[in-house]
Amino acid sequence: MGIPRIKSYDVPTVVDFARAPHSWRVEPARVALLIHDMQNYFLKPYESAAFTGALVAQIHAIRRACKLRDVPVFYTAQPGGQSKAERGLLLDFWGPGMPEDGEARSIVRGLEPSPGDHMIVKHRYSAFKQSELLEMLKRLGRGQLIICGVYAHIGCQATALDAFMAGVQPFVAADALADFSLEHHRMALTQIASCSGKVSTTAELLEQLGGAS
Repeated sequence: MGIPRIKSYDVPTVVDFARAPHSWRVEPARVALLIHDMQNYFLKPYESAAFTGALVAQIHAIRRACKLRDVPVFYTAQPGGQSKAERGLLLDFWGPGMPEDGEARSIVRGLEPSPGDHMIVKHRYSAFKQSELLEMLKRLGRGQLIICGVYAHIGCQATALDAFMAGVQPFVAADALADFSLEHHRMALTQIASCSGKVSTTAELLEQLGGAS
């Protein structure tokens, strides 16, 4: 029960799966960015500061490119100190979750939200569950969503699948995600690429956003 300690690994950027990848490309006028669960609580299990620092740097580069093109930026953040009823079945798999502590709940240093960014309170694996994310994307005229953050095979994958089923094209930045292990990370990328989204690299997304770095 609970989140394990996580060792660093070489983040994969290539996905092997049965069919050819589709040709979706990010369109700055249609896309939004989702920075998923980059809270201190979820980064603390990583044993390597260099590993998490590289993750933050990749996400920061994508966020900067989005800001330069007026692309809306969303964050998910889970609440602390949840009751058993609020926690639901997550309690059985992961325990009580994060404490009611500002430091644990805060977005990791280097990715703090800016004025005008959108905060989504996260209740379940998918950022779309029990939230206004889909309605907000529709109001903003955004039919594409870049997803980065942690953990790839849990919330990021669930969010990509829900986006797809809601008619929103999900893009995941393979090297701007992190997971429990290389195996979990590869599994998530393969599943997303096979049935719900486009797996790209940070460099590819930056090029499609207009060449920012």
